[in-house]
Amino acid sequence: MSMSETPVVQPMASFASRSFRRRLWRVYGYLRPYWKHVAGAYLSLLGILTLNTAIPQFIRWIIDTGIEGGTLDILGWSALGLLGLTLIKGVLNYFQGILSEVASQNVAFDLRNAIQRKLTLLSFSFHDQTETGELLSRAVQDVERIRFLTGRATLRILDGSLMLLVTSIVLIVMDLRLGLLVLATMPVLVYRALYFGARFRPLSLQVQKQLATLTTAVEQNLRGSRMVKAFAQEQAEVERFEVENDRWFDLSVRAGQMQAINVPLLFWIANLGMVFIIWYGGSQVIRGEISIGELIAFTTYLGQLIEPIRRLGMIIPAIAIAGASAERIFEILDQVPDVRDEPGARPLGQVAGQVSFEDVSFSYGQRRVLNQIDFEVAAGQVVALLGPTGSGKSTIISLIPRFYDPTQGRILIDGFDIRQATLHSVRSQIGIVLQETTLFAASVRENIAFGVAGASDQAVMAAAQAAQAHDFILQMPQGYETRVGERGVTLSGGQKQRLAIARAILLDPRILILDDATASVDTETEHLIQLALERLIQGRTTFVIAHRLSTVRRADLILVLDHGRIMARGTHRSLLDSSSLYAQIYHQQLKPQEAAS
Repeated sequence: MSMSETPVVQPMASFASRSFRRRLWRVYGYLRPYWKHVAGAYLSLLGILTLNTAIPQFIRWIIDTGIEGGTLDILGWSALGLLGLTLIKGVLNYFQGILSEVASQNVAFDLRNAIQRKLTLLSFSFHDQTETGELLSRAVQDVERIRFLTGRATLRILDGSLMLLVTSIVLIVMDLRLGLLVLATMPVLVYRALYFGARFRPLSLQVQKQLATLTTAVEQNLRGSRMVKAFAQEQAEVERFEVENDRWFDLSVRAGQMQAINVPLLFWIANLGMVFIIWYGGSQVIRGEISIGELIAFTTYLGQLIEPIRRLGMIIPAIAIAGASAERIFEILDQVPDVRDEPGARPLGQVAGQVSFEDVSFSYGQRRVLNQIDFEVAAGQVVALLGPTGSGKSTIISLIPRFYDPTQGRILIDGFDIRQATLHSVRSQIGIVLQETTLFAASVRENIAFGVAGASDQAVMAAAQAAQAHDFILQMPQGYETRVGERGVTLSGGQKQRLAIARAILLDPRILILDDATASVDTETEHLIQLALERLIQGRTTFVIAHRLSTVRRADLILVLDHGRIMARGTHRSLLDSSSLYAQIYHQQLKPQEAAS
């Protein structure tokens, strides 16, 4: 984006908008549980304001009475008194800072918990359309900006505003003409600070979004580093990242230029008041209209004003940024999961495993991928799903644990519509072992016991033995306590799959979903995996995306899918005679396995 593309925003427009004020009000609502800390911080602020108002008057009295009057006793005790006042002010500053920081850190804590909770509850449809880096940026950087707003930023704004108001009154009471002359620069100073914030907000939002894009690029490169190297795309990825990084750099430079112009300008406007004090106030002292102590008091008050007003100019952009951050955070928190517990949903209870699809259709957006699917599976049966890529096999197995809900029809377990049951009660009775196994950067034991809280070491070991994983686990450096690395990158494909089978065995589900593809493993590992799967399947209702002839032959029911419809159903023998599509799949994909074996 070129420098000429800076978005034009009417001054104060973004701050005056009702939606912006509503977002800020909602942000401040997170401080409510910590009102005692907030109250303590603002009481300290009022104490500091009182001292800031009193100290210049005390200095005036010291000069006019102690120095001008030549009274050493008054001068000595006054100096000690001034020291005491500054000490009290320091203590109040400490309490103001620590109390506001504790409150704002609690806000950040609550927001991050809320975001994590929401991201965990949101449906697959949300995660399908949202980039991980974008979500990370909101959970970390945007929350940090909200933390700053609810802590130091708001304190400084209130401090600056009250200091300006109180000081203005004191200056006018002390000397009307000199006070008005000094304060003539204040409206310009405040207007400039607010104008800058109104123009800075849209640019700051662009910087945030571009930073999220960079975060996504880094996250995807780290996750796909092996693939990048395998296809020799290191340089291409570097160049893609440089393009996005250049855009972020340009936006950041523009933001820096705006601040580089604004801060000196604010200082220059503020220092005009000091020039007026020296010129006009000095002439009043010479004419005997005011004392030297009053002139020093004027100078002290103005010196106290410059810093809060300068901070106001720096904090206004923080409010603008926080407003944009709040918008991005609340966009997540206000998301309603597509799949959730319906009103009145109740636990499913222990099931036998009978599954029925009744006139089920499903669409991804405008694209229909399942059309009027009907079938019934008795408890304990094995169902094999066959069909070309995109035929709807993966969608069917995603609907059973309610990763998505049908757009038409219903799915029943033991005759009970799963949309009327709680999500936890449905999913806790379904085990899933897919070809692409997900493991966490934790120990082998923690990965196996992931679905069963408090599982004993004996139970974990028994599940690993049943999954043919016990022997290779014992050969690891720390056995079951060995950490497997992020996404299980330290393990082979066969090892990861056997750990996933052990996890499912430990869960002891009544319904099982499998992808029995083993093309990426050697013959011995494939044999071990098949032994583990055979043990896992026993006594469970099993849905298998079938790739092997042995699985198809063992199935009680085979569903042949194409373009989201069931084209044929039956057993291996019956389908060979009745379905041309099944016969084609058999001769092209399954029969060569028989010949090879």
